[in-house]
Amino acid sequence: MEQKTLLKNKKNQGNGGETMAKRDDSVKKKVPELRFKGFTDDWEERKLGELALVLTGFPFKNEDFVDNGKYLVITNGNIQNESSTVDVSLGNRVDDLSDEIKERYYLNKNDILVTMDGTVGRTAKVVDDNLILAQRVARLVANKNTEFVYQWLNQGSFFNEMTKVSHGGTIKHISLNEISNYSATVPSNNIEQQKIGSFFKQLDDTIALHQRKLDLLKEQKKGFLQKMFPKNGEKVPELRFAGFADDWEEHKVGNFLSESKIKGSDGSVSKKLTVKLWRKGIVPKEEIYKGSSATQYYIRLAGQFMYGKLDFLNQAFGILPNELDGYESTLDSPAFDFKDGINPNFFLEYVCRENFYKYQGNIANGSRKAKRIHADTFFDMPITIPNFEEQQKIGSFFKQLDDTIALHQRKLDLLKEQKKGFLQKMFV
Repeated sequence: MEQKTLLKNKKNQGNGGETMAKRDDSVKKKVPELRFKGFTDDWEERKLGELALVLTGFPFKNEDFVDNGKYLVITNGNIQNESSTVDVSLGNRVDDLSDEIKERYYLNKNDILVTMDGTVGRTAKVVDDNLILAQRVARLVANKNTEFVYQWLNQGSFFNEMTKVSHGGTIKHISLNEISNYSATVPSNNIEQQKIGSFFKQLDDTIALHQRKLDLLKEQKKGFLQKMFPKNGEKVPELRFAGFADDWEEHKVGNFLSESKIKGSDGSVSKKLTVKLWRKGIVPKEEIYKGSSATQYYIRLAGQFMYGKLDFLNQAFGILPNELDGYESTLDSPAFDFKDGINPNFFLEYVCRENFYKYQGNIANGSRKAKRIHADTFFDMPITIPNFEEQQKIGSFFKQLDDTIALHQRKLDLLKEQKKGFLQKMFV
């Protein structure tokens, strides 16, 4: 079925910036690796401008913005890498728009947006109301099969091509014509386009559902952390397990940890590990270059607590997992054995709270600039804890919650990988 050009005869219009690509009659034909049953026709090369009207937004000025305005102004910053939908959590607002501006620049649900400045070629769909488009963001209004067009642009080639044709110095730019003239192969059969679009829409909906579940779990944990640990200067938390009423007692970190310094290999042969920022775990270190034979490394054992001296303020904390037992690090990532009287999971949650690592780290540094937090400084930091039995209950509670969060994260990552695989196989 021949694709019809939307508003073929419409000319470029001022700030609207409308542009349509002319159809090239000398089409190329290909087929994807994976297809729905019943479709055998070759795919044909088409320009994006044949499938959608390509527009841009209104050139708002700073004086146009007002607090609590009815309409959120959508810019390139509202289109993020990790989301398929427009981010409405940030931006300026406007009010009292003319009918002409609302008619031309009001965003409708399922409009497709493309970044034209900075990291060019990112895409997102509109799913919210009361959004108005700013200049230098492209808006695609598909003549049919919007979902197919969106997925067609997200299988990798479009982003790569926009990056390739971008121009400018530090900040890159693309034009409406460059977007409109992007070409790739699409099904000649409209029904096949519909089926592909519907398939990926269902997959995106499933991914979004798992993302919402994961976000909810993380918010729940954040709430529990605020309520199950005492606030600064207090001796009891707001929320406790039944049967515990005693005040928490202040100690020093050094009462419960001892630094481990088991000499290992040198930097040229050691199996290195690193503590990731923002409590994202301890992982093997990816090395591009061979390490120095003059650098001493130390053996780390499963169950030890570790932190990054240079990234204490960036929540670089973790407990070494069993699979990395025997890996090594320098003294810039020290390791500690737990003494009696402290539950490891409880301790990890305690030090990962912002009002510990940021507050104590800044006191130790004397400023917010990154400096090494040495072991003796860490040992001298105060820690307020309950009795061991209550520690165990709190530690187990958060460990189970972390395991549930990790499970949902793995499911989400798997779904994203599956989608990536389908995109590679179901598009040319």
